[in-house]
Amino acid sequence: MGVHFISVALLCLCGLSFSQGCDHQLQENLDFPGSDIAVLFSPDADHCQYLCTQHPACLFFSFIRPDCTVDNRHFHCFLKSTPSGQPKVQVAKQGITSGFSLRSCHPDPSRSINTWTFYGADYRQLFTADYEECQRACTHDPACQFFTFLTDDFTPEKYRYKCHLKFSWPVPRTPEVVAEADVVSGFSHSGQSYEHFSTDCEGKLFPKTNLPGHDIESLLAASPDHCQTLCSAHPQCSYFSYDRNNFKCYLKNNMAEMVATAEERVTSGLPTRFCQLDNKYAMKTIEGINLPGSDLRFLLVNNAKACRKTCTEDPNCQFYTYAIADRRCYLKRVITMPAPPKVTKLANAVSGFSLRNCHY
Repeated sequence: MGVHFISVALLCLCGLSFSQGCDHQLQENLDFPGSDIAVLFSPDADHCQYLCTQHPACLFFSFIRPDCTVDNRHFHCFLKSTPSGQPKVQVAKQGITSGFSLRSCHPDPSRSINTWTFYGADYRQLFTADYEECQRACTHDPACQFFTFLTDDFTPEKYRYKCHLKFSWPVPRTPEVVAEADVVSGFSHSGQSYEHFSTDCEGKLFPKTNLPGHDIESLLAASPDHCQTLCSAHPQCSYFSYDRNNFKCYLKNNMAEMVATAEERVTSGLPTRFCQLDNKYAMKTIEGINLPGSDLRFLLVNNAKACRKTCTEDPNCQFYTYAIADRRCYLKRVITMPAPPKVTKLANAVSGFSLRNCHY
């Protein structure tokens, strides 16, 4: 029984151009030890480089390839940073590929990258004739970011031809939300939509209403509109409730019924499907709310409007916080490209990414 690692897609870069001074070369069999700020899973060094590019603090990385014989942490992507922006140490090491963030290049990676085997993040399973059909199913499903297909040689036999569609967050999530005086926060006005539809729609909100139970995930959100966007992006979210006291967004799954109770501090609502949400959450400024962490950089500006404009004009910025007292504008981002929770070898399985944003 062989291990199937079939390249079902090439790395597509939509509108990508490299600026001068942008070091996009990968350095094989070279390690940048130490200076780790995060560890994630990646199928290959290219994917690891784009995770580094989207991470707010990552400046360079090292990726442990599956052919590495000196370190068994295969498919681990180590994101790194130093004050100088350069590795403190560079060591020749077989099976490790290193490189630098492409943030200065302003790349826009699509959701299609070379394949390995991805575990977890399933939201739907179906049977398909081959991995090409599985990839087409993923590409045409707006929620699908990547997939795993079990081939005709897979054991146990009863799982052969099974196609697992998988999800990771394509919209910005705020790691922290804190009530704080004399600050203003908000989101970039550009690039917040993870899908584009020809039909516009407004989301349905139910003020002072809780929809208790049936929680599938709780996240921090800056507002009910932001919570609605998160619910709309999640393929299993039937409806949601947002608690303004703790900024918790509760995503819920129950297609049988929706039982409401009156609750002053809670706003609930429905997701939108197959239409362009009005992006209301990104158009509002939120006074008295800090979104700490995930800083790209800060600069001095005169007011919150100027901070919002700066964030919108910076292709790397997704959201911001403006401190009124010292006029500091903090530009922020999180990873929104497909990021499998685990990558490993599996005999007779094929994995890959959606081709939705690739244009040939």
